[in-house]
Amino acid sequence: ASLAIAYSDNIVIFNGARFFQALGACSASVIWQAIVIDRYRASEAQQVFSNIMPLVALSPALAPILGAYMLEWHQWPSIFVTLGILSLVLIIATLIWVKHDTKTTDASSSQETKVGYLTMLANPKYLGNVLIFGACSAAFFSYLTLWPIVMEQHGYEAKAIGLSFIPQTIMFILGGYLSKTLIRKVGPEVSLTWILLLFAVCVGGIALVTLLWPAQSIYPLLAIFSVMAAANGACYPIVVNCALQVFKQVSAKAAGLQNFLQISIAFGASSLVALWASSGEKAIGVGIVLSAVGVLIGYQVRRYDNWRAVFGAISTPDPAKIALHQENDSTK
Repeated sequence: ASLAIAYSDNIVIFNGARFFQALGACSASVIWQAIVIDRYRASEAQQVFSNIMPLVALSPALAPILGAYMLEWHQWPSIFVTLGILSLVLIIATLIWVKHDTKTTDASSSQETKVGYLTMLANPKYLGNVLIFGACSAAFFSYLTLWPIVMEQHGYEAKAIGLSFIPQTIMFILGGYLSKTLIRKVGPEVSLTWILLLFAVCVGGIALVTLLWPAQSIYPLLAIFSVMAAANGACYPIVVNCALQVFKQVSAKAAGLQNFLQISIAFGASSLVALWASSGEKAIGVGIVLSAVGVLIGYQVRRYDNWRAVFGAISTPDPAKIALHQENDSTK
């Protein structure tokens, strides 16, 4: 598809090939997660995700910079020729290094049939982790969507805007690798709690400098969001692994639904803040605060194995039971 784009001579072929290019890229991003879940135990998979997912953050920083240099060196088709060559290299690497499972059993196929998407959505532990993943991504996208506009409003040029994405990328990678150390010391559950507390502090700081007392400079928002990027980088490997471990027997299907929900939530937040793009920092603040509500809901839901327990935890207290407990306490 990348090579077809490079040699396309009209917009119909260009857009059609882009569709299949995206299909291939998105499929690969799902399949590698399933391979990790299938090949490693839960604790080992956690470490693998912590190693790999921070590297994903390199793409938003490196891709625009490399693309700009390639445009200076040659015309736009050179970008897609490079992507086509890279795809071929990845195919060869996969054939050489990834061991292939040729075993297919009736049991595994029946599991695929039994565990459908509705079953996954009905599992609060899976859905809670996915909601955290999606809502944290929504906060990220709320910022990324409007940040270039904010910098333009403050008088910055394109080169400065491009360079401004480097701090967040570095912090995202740093957060991902520091989380490995934290997980080894206190475990993934305690680590996630502390990481999300850091995320919450950053949300409060962003609300402060964008909504309550708007800053006159871009630096307070840039600095606080960079710390939030570290929290995101630390959080993603934990919630992705926890979600996929729930449906380890159908890991590819679970990864596909997870990524679909994550990008849908992030796209929704990006579209929402784009409607108020002229508001700049205020729109970013609102988008991040709303995303934080989703993170909180996901964190509460993921602790339960079924929805009956979830609704039981949030049900209105029964006055009769309260009176009975008080009576029992007084007799003691």
